[in-house]
Amino acid sequence: MSAPENLTDLYTSELQDLWSANDQMARVVKKMATKASDSALKEMLTKSQDGIAQHTDLLKQLLTESDEKVRKEHCKGMEGLVAEATKHITEEAPEKGPVLDAVIIAQYQRMAHYGIAGFGTAASYAGTLGLKPAAKALAKATKEIYGADDYSTKLAETSVNVDAKED
Repeated sequence: MSAPENLTDLYTSELQDLWSANDQMARVVKKMATKASDSALKEMLTKSQDGIAQHTDLLKQLLTESDEKVRKEHCKGMEGLVAEATKHITEEAPEKGPVLDAVIIAQYQRMAHYGIAGFGTAASYAGTLGLKPAAKALAKATKEIYGADDYSTKLAETSVNVDAKED
C-alpha cells in the first residue's frame, strides 16, 4: 500500500491489516486449542476461533461498504506475535499440562491485545469519518475482544496459574 494521504486511507489500511492479523491469529489459536489441557481454556480457544471469524467477516463487509478493494494487507506485527506464540507453545514448552496452559494464555493475550488496539483504532477512525454503523460495529468487536482477554485473565488467575504453580 502507498503512503496514506488522509484518514480514510488510514481507516482502510487498518481494516486490511486487521484482516491479515485475524487470519494469522486464527491459525495459531486453532493449534493452541489442540494443545490445551484445561477444559475451560480449550473451550475458550474454540469459541475464540468463531469470534475471530465473525470479526474477519465484519472487516470484509466494512471494506466492501467503503468501496475499497476487498483485500488484506500482510500484518507484520501479528506475524511476529504468531511466531513467538508458535515458538512458545511448541519448542519451549512442556508437551501438555498446566504450565503449557499458562503459556497458551500468555501468548493468546499478547495477540488479543493487538486486536484490541487495532479494532479500537479502526472504530475511532470510523467515528471521526462519520461512519456511525461501522464505528458501532468495530467498538462492539473491540468490546468482545476485551471480554475474551478478561476471561482468559480470570481463567489464569483462578485455575491455570494455580495449577501450574503446583506442577
